[in-house]
Amino acid sequence: SKMEEVTPLLGQGNKCPKKKQLPGIKYSVEDVVWAKFNRRPWWPCHVTTDPQIEVHTKMKDPSRRPCRLYFVRMFGEILDQAWVPAKATFPFEGGHQFEKLPVLRRRGRQKDKDYKYTVKLTCNLFVLKISVKLFLDYGQCCGAFHLQCIGLTETPKGRFICQECKTGVHTCFVCKKPDKEVRRCMIPVCGKFYHMECILKYSPTVAQNRGFRCSLHVCLACFITNPANPGISKGRLTRCVRCPVAYHANDYCMAAGSIPLANNSFLCPNHFTPRKGCKNHEHINVSWCFVCSEGGSLLCCESCPAAFHRECLNIDMPQGSWFCNDCRAGKKPHYKDILWVKVGRYRWWPAEVTQPKNVPENIYRMRHEVGEFPVHFFGSKDYVWTYQARCFPYMEGDANNKEKMGKGADAVYKLALNEAAERFRELQAEKEMRQLQEDRKNDKKPPPYKHIKVNRPIGKVQIITADLSEIPRCNCKAEDENPCGIDSECINRMLMYECHSQVCPAATRCQNQSFTKRQYTEVEIFRTLSRGWGLRSVSDIKKGAFVNEYVGEVIDEEECRARIKHAQENNICNFYMLTLDKDRIIDAGPKGNQSRFMNHSCQPNCETQKWTVNGDTRVGLFALEDIPTGVELTFNYNLECLGNGKTVCKCGAPNCSGFLGVRPKNQPSSDDKVRKLKKKVAVKRKSQLEVSKEREDECFFCGDGGQIVSCKKPGCPKVYHADCLNLSRRPAGRWECPWHQCNVCRREAASYCEMCPNSYCKQHREGMLFISKLDGKLSCSDHDPCGPDPLEPGEIRDQRKGWMNS
Repeated sequence: SKMEEVTPLLGQGNKCPKKKQLPGIKYSVEDVVWAKFNRRPWWPCHVTTDPQIEVHTKMKDPSRRPCRLYFVRMFGEILDQAWVPAKATFPFEGGHQFEKLPVLRRRGRQKDKDYKYTVKLTCNLFVLKISVKLFLDYGQCCGAFHLQCIGLTETPKGRFICQECKTGVHTCFVCKKPDKEVRRCMIPVCGKFYHMECILKYSPTVAQNRGFRCSLHVCLACFITNPANPGISKGRLTRCVRCPVAYHANDYCMAAGSIPLANNSFLCPNHFTPRKGCKNHEHINVSWCFVCSEGGSLLCCESCPAAFHRECLNIDMPQGSWFCNDCRAGKKPHYKDILWVKVGRYRWWPAEVTQPKNVPENIYRMRHEVGEFPVHFFGSKDYVWTYQARCFPYMEGDANNKEKMGKGADAVYKLALNEAAERFRELQAEKEMRQLQEDRKNDKKPPPYKHIKVNRPIGKVQIITADLSEIPRCNCKAEDENPCGIDSECINRMLMYECHSQVCPAATRCQNQSFTKRQYTEVEIFRTLSRGWGLRSVSDIKKGAFVNEYVGEVIDEEECRARIKHAQENNICNFYMLTLDKDRIIDAGPKGNQSRFMNHSCQPNCETQKWTVNGDTRVGLFALEDIPTGVELTFNYNLECLGNGKTVCKCGAPNCSGFLGVRPKNQPSSDDKVRKLKKKVAVKRKSQLEVSKEREDECFFCGDGGQIVSCKKPGCPKVYHADCLNLSRRPAGRWECPWHQCNVCRREAASYCEMCPNSYCKQHREGMLFISKLDGKLSCSDHDPCGPDPLEPGEIRDQRKGWMNS
């Protein structure tokens, strides 16, 4: 708008027109006003900043008369925002003003009786930054009030105490019912009262001494991710004004669909109310089980689209309403999440949750409720407002899931799947980097452990010490240039025996006493990006050099199983156990040296070697190659470390196997590939002939010999007793053993237990098989040493009922 406008006036000589004064600024950001717009009645709103131009007031342009506009946003369940002229606003003082507000021409029937009752005021003024004067309650509730809201006309003198604090009958913040039996949160400035059965439904609630700390003082999103994270109660929290839910005031923690009210308050998506007749507000569930991906009779969550077979969850049929684990924990979609969204009759479509301020203005102005959030569809680039009951999280590999894709996927849908997969990987990388930065901020020093120099026996375990007469003597001489050195021909070094100073001919000049003299390479502990704490070299290390000895508590197998079980029960995922011999295991968890921080790699620069030192076996770490200063030291756990199970490997090596305990992938050179192609057919035929001739002599089910039945599948050496399979007579024709059929659906198996006939197809193998902690074989849960009913070595559980008709 122009500051002044001068136009030539005919017939008035040289007279100048009057200068029109510009209206001043009446309101600032966060002021609360009555506003009239969009044919609605007068409505309480707060002045805010327009996200497009980032100002809260401007002059109307073009306009012959100066008119100042303010950008306002409505309170209550009806959400809208707009630029409103100053004459369509009044300062807000309380709900009593509604009857006295003027009727504006062409502005709707705001004075009708029905309209009056549609106005829902947000009077929790202790959470709103408004210009109306508040006064505090000095009682236990720590509240703040309007004069009009509690029926007063003037500010009371002295310390004000509300009626609830006077009578001792407070309202439960969850169920909103007044009761004398409610209890107050122990945080002094909280002032919220609850029934114990109400607040204990919120998992972040913590019992403290004789009271409790309510869930308003913990970020729910961070708590769900990691309850042990000390940062869940730190930082600036924003709290829901209707229920005990709180989040960190950032886009990563705040649930999508939340409505910010002020810097420290918001309205959470739990208060979503579906509109009657709105098809996009109807709850919908998927038609397949989230565990096995099969259809059938499903148990459906009443808060999200999740569905499960009761058998897959191993639970009894629930009575009444049922919610999945994620919904019971309070898990919600967040901004930048990738979701599968259902709209109308369209198939489940991948989309990204978008911040409302980042969507086009016409999308933002669409009617939406508390709990709804905009999503941006991949492929089609459309937007829509949706809520939790019509979407579920996208998982890696979902682009190949036929249940979600449906039949006859067109080009746009295929493009959407590719874009979603690429965006999901990008967001996962961002999330991991953010988590790593958070971990590095919290973990400023390694977890505590007791530093020891030599192995410490525990329980019945003994450390062997040989007599001097039993220690082998090498042929080296004291006058040699490097007696018993790396480049020498010392027979003891070749056989991995350490020389003894009183036995070796080289005596004090002997260079094969690294374990005894603890001649370690200088290293340092450092924080890696993705693998916790690690070890790296401080100086250059030559190939074959002795880096460190792996020391810790030496325990037996029984103690090892007990420690693994304790770790599983207490959600401990870091193990430091390494096999010493058939009866002993080194556990460097509670006690050890710097070698315990050395990480795994499928392409390591160090290796473990078992040496005999003074008659006992000890484990040393030696360099496989020349290692420059500052490079991380790694070795291949190679099934020697116990307790890893099926843990994702993050070494980043080109031949990475993907999981700890799984053999690294072979990466042959181009010449090797050519040779392999030339011999491929011949080698394959030869191997088939060799395997087809081999037959095991013992029943794969019970382990005994006798009259056996052999599997006719080419390449399978398994044999069984007919009785073990509940067969009344020997099978005739091309009979295949149950090892090749899925235990669940009887389809062709893809993964097999190496200790019994249990096997599973691709759909049912997830979670059924694992890498054995004792010998590294692929095993089912029957052979888990820490399981609820473990089998003894050589014992087979009777499972013939499951294989009777296979």
